[in-house]
Amino acid sequence: MPRQVDHVGRRRLIAEAVCRLADERGLEGVTLRDVAARAEVSMGAVQRCFRTKEEMLVFALGYIGERIGERVQARLVRSPAQSAGTALGHAATEISLLAEEHRAEARVWLAFVAQAAVSPALAGTLKANYAALQDAFARLIAEVGEEAEPVGPLDPRREARTLLALADGLTTHVLIGHLTPQDAHDVLHAHLAGLWEQRVRPPH
Repeated sequence: MPRQVDHVGRRRLIAEAVCRLADERGLEGVTLRDVAARAEVSMGAVQRCFRTKEEMLVFALGYIGERIGERVQARLVRSPAQSAGTALGHAATEISLLAEEHRAEARVWLAFVAQAAVSPALAGTLKANYAALQDAFARLIAEVGEEAEPVGPLDPRREARTLLALADGLTTHVLIGHLTPQDAHDVLHAHLAGLWEQRVRPPH
C-alpha cells in the first residue's frame, strides 16, 4: 500500500512540473529530462510513472481538470442552500478561469487545447472533461427549469453546450487581453440572466 500511495503522489508531482514548464515554455518546451529536473526526481522515476511523453501529458491534462472540478465542488459545498441558478453561475465562473490567481492555469489549459488538435489522446481526455461539464451544466439548468413555470421551451443540453462554449471562449479573450476579467464576468452573468429572464418566470 505505501508504494501505491508514493506512486500516485509522484505522478501528481510530475504533473505539477509539467504544468509549470508548460506555463513558461508551452508544451513544445516540455521534455522528460526537464520535467524530471523540475520535479526533482530522476529520469528513471519519470519513466517508471509514464512510458511516453504523451502518456505524461494526458495524465497532466486530467490532473488540471480534476483540480478545476474540485474547486467547483468546493464552492458549491460552501453554499449548499444556494439556488440551482446561483450554483450554475459559480460553476461557470470557476471553469472560465477568470481570476488572476488562475491565469497560469488558463495558459496551461489553452496550451493543452492547442496540442489536442494534433493529439488524439489529448483530444479524448478533453472531450471527456467537456462532456462531464456539459452534463453538470445541463442538470443545473434542468433544475432551474423545474423551479419556475416555463415561458418557452428550455433545452438543458443545448443551453449547457452554449454556456460551456461561452465560458471556454472567455478564458481565451481574457488571456490575450481582449477582455478584462470583469468584462468577461459581466458577459457571462448577463448571458445567464438573459437565459432565465427569457425562458422562465416565477410561478404565481
